[in-house]
Amino acid sequence: MKRTHTRSLRQFLGALFLSGAMASVFAAGAGQRMTVSGVDIYYGLMPAQIAAKHPLSHEERSMHGGVKGAKDAYHLVVALFDANGKRISSAEVHANVAELGMAGSSRKLEAMQIDGTVSYGAYFVLSAEGPYRITVQAQLPGAARPIEAVFDNVRR
Repeated sequence: MKRTHTRSLRQFLGALFLSGAMASVFAAGAGQRMTVSGVDIYYGLMPAQIAAKHPLSHEERSMHGGVKGAKDAYHLVVALFDANGKRISSAEVHANVAELGMAGSSRKLEAMQIDGTVSYGAYFVLSAEGPYRITVQAQLPGAARPIEAVFDNVRR
C-alpha cells in the first residue's frame, strides 16, 4: 500500500473516530473496501444514535438534515481514493441500501468535511438484522459514466 494511501486511510478512520463512531465501526477491512476502475471505495456504517448524543451545536447533529429519531437509523459514510491514494472530494455519490431481495432506499450522499478530509454520507433506516446490500455509485469529475461498487452480506 502506498504511503499516501495509508495516510488517507488513517484520515478516513480518524474522521470516523472524530465523529464519535469509531467504537461502533469495525476497521475498514477487505469487506468494506472495493476497487473499481482504479478507485478505492470504502464504507462505514454506524448507529445514528451516536450522533444524537452530541451537543446541539455539534455539526454532526445537523448534517444530512439532522439525526432522525428512528432507533434503527444508521449513518453510511463513504470515502473515495484515486489510484495514487489521493482522496476524491468532488464526486457525486449515491447509495442504495437494501435487505437482500428487496428494493431498499436510495439517497444522494452529501459531502462532509471532517478534520480537513471529505467523505460522503447519509442516514438510512436498517430495521432488520440483515444481511443488506449496499450499492454505491460515484460520478467522478470528467468521467463519462459513474462507477459502481456493490457490497453484499452487510450486517448492521
